[in-house]
Parts: sequence; C-alpha cells; structure tokens
Amino acid sequence: MSISPSDKVRVGIIGCGGIANSKHMPSLKKLKNVEMVAFCDIIEKRALAAREKFGTEDAFVCADYRKLLEDKTIDVVHVLTPNRSHSFITVDALEAGKHVMCEKPMAINSAEAKKMLDAAVRTRKKLTIGYQSRHRADSIYLKQEVEAGVLGEIYYAKATALRRRAVPTWGVFLNEHEQGGGPLIDIGTHALDLTLWTMNNYRPKYCVGTTYKKLNKDTNQGNDWGNWDVDKFTVEDSAFGFIVMEDGATIYLEAAWALNILDSREAITQLCGTRGGADMLDGLRFNGIKNNQKYMFVPQLEGKGAAFYSAAKAETPADREARLWIEAVVDDKPPVVLPEEAFIVTQILEGIYRSAALGDIYRFS
Repeated sequence: MSISPSDKVRVGIIGCGGIANSKHMPSLKKLKNVEMVAFCDIIEKRALAAREKFGTEDAFVCADYRKLLEDKTIDVVHVLTPNRSHSFITVDALEAGKHVMCEKPMAINSAEAKKMLDAAVRTRKKLTIGYQSRHRADSIYLKQEVEAGVLGEIYYAKATALRRRAVPTWGVFLNEHEQGGGPLIDIGTHALDLTLWTMNNYRPKYCVGTTYKKLNKDTNQGNDWGNWDVDKFTVEDSAFGFIVMEDGATIYLEAAWALNILDSREAITQLCGTRGGADMLDGLRFNGIKNNQKYMFVPQLEGKGAAFYSAAKAETPADREARLWIEAVVDDKPPVVLPEEAFIVTQILEGIYRSAALGDIYRFS
C-alpha cells in the first residue's frame, strides 16, 4: 500500500476514549491531508460520538476492531485502547497492511512488545508509540544540545513523573489486569522514554526496583480528580527504579500518582555529563563551568512578540507528533519514536516491576 503526497491519508481509530478525544483525534483533524474514516469502540456510542465530531460523512462505526481492519482502503490505524490489548490489536493491524500509531506504553510486558516489533519487521509497515513528550520545545532543544556534545558523556540521569495527589479515577487506570501497572507504566514511561532518548542510550544491564501500595486505601484523599475507589485501586501508587546501563551510566526513575510531596513534576529529565548538566526542574536549564566560574543558561523557548504583534503560536506536542507521524507514512521515512526504542522502555519497566516482586536485582539478558 503506497500513499501519494496528493492523496488523503485514511485513518481508522480503535478506542474512542479519553486519550483519543483529548490528543489523537483533535490533532489528526487539523491535518489537511488526513481523514478519519472509521471508528471502533467496545462502547459503540463513543465511536458514534467520535464520528460525529471528527469523522468524514461516510465514516463507519463498529464495536469489533477486526471489522475495521477488513477495510483495505484504510492506510493508518491508531490503537488507543487499554494497555492489555495494545499488542494483539497492533499485530493484527500490521498484518492487515496498516501502519500503526499505538498509544503508550507499547505493551504490558516485553514479550507482548516483541510480538509488535516482530510484526512490524515482518510486514514492513511503520509502527510508532505515542511518546509525545519528545515533541515539547524543551525536549527538542535538550536533544539538540546533547547531540552537539554540550554535556559531554552523560553518566547520570534522573527521570521524574511525580504527582502529589492526581490519581486517575476514570476508565481502567486502577485495574492491574487491564493496565499492567499503575503510575510506573502510565506516566513513568514518559519520563523514562524522554531520558533514554535524550541520552541516546538503549542498553540496560540491570535494575533494582521498588513499588508501593501505601496510600491506595486512604479515604482521606484530597485527589485532584475526586476520590478514588479504594476497592478498585489494585495497582501501585508509587514506584522507583535504579537502572545501570551497559556503559556504566546510571538512571534513577521515580513515578507516583500519590506521594506526600509538595512539588509535582511530570515527564521531566535531569542529565549530568562530563562537560555540563541540564534539568527541567524550573523550565529547561543548563549548567557547567566556564572561565573557571559556574554558569547557568536558560534558553528562551517561546517568543514574546513585539509592539502590536503577538508571537506565533507554537505547535503543541500532540499536533507535532501527529504531523510528523503522518509525514513519516507519506514520505516513507522513520517515525520519531522507533519501535525498537519503545521496546527497551517496556523492557526496563518490566524489569523494575520484576525486581520489586522478587526483592532482588533484575538483570537484562
């Protein structure tokens, strides 16, 4: 299946819940060379609502994703379902000749992620994972500086995704069977992906992990999204991992939906190298030594405009992600997030969970 630059890219949406409505479909709708022609959800009224808001006039709706995949005119499928179904739906979509954008995480474990990776190689179709934090202005700038050698050899990093009290109370977020875990696999995955990507280091050696269920049974909650159901909250409320890479670099990963802290920080990284450091603790900041003096540099990432004129509105990370993904499909070039990279993220997350369960070091083979 080839797509001419003059053709419309026909997209099918599988899973019409929160992430589809807040991120994927609004961003795809802005692209002039894209049309959403099919919508699938096990709750059919959600698919009908998505068609009404985002679809073409003749877009079809179904509750069984396999019916959507039967349409040979669909070029691209977005898999936006609970984590447990990412793997088999993606594999089926690739086998049906579709390019696939799958929402993060890639899968609930590395075995399921490997099936996706193998299917992409076997079918020679494009597969990417929805790590939109790579598309933020601060992330892009940091990546460019690292590639330019500004930080030197990066040997320590800290990946952070911490919330004081922001437990998602909707959907299946609290269901371990459906999601494969809690904040580690939900938001920790963004911080880890961002860190590995900016470091360009994808060779883990071993890790030690801890997970906690310390606050999930609290009835005095103060949660940003209203009280959670203590009987349904079966995943961890926080998790922490210490990862050593093959080259000796160390990464510390921290993730929480509920933790007794004052500062909530999400999807950020801190890098320490032989020539300098960088963090996202108060916007993007660089530090180092120059002329025998300490320095700190803060790039101005947003224009402030001039008299009578506003600065151009920056493209959102979600919009940039969608645009570059569709460009990768049309122009037949690699997507920003390679499936091989997302596989390593899943492998490390699984290692942390396994280490926590075993109470011992987990070594990557």
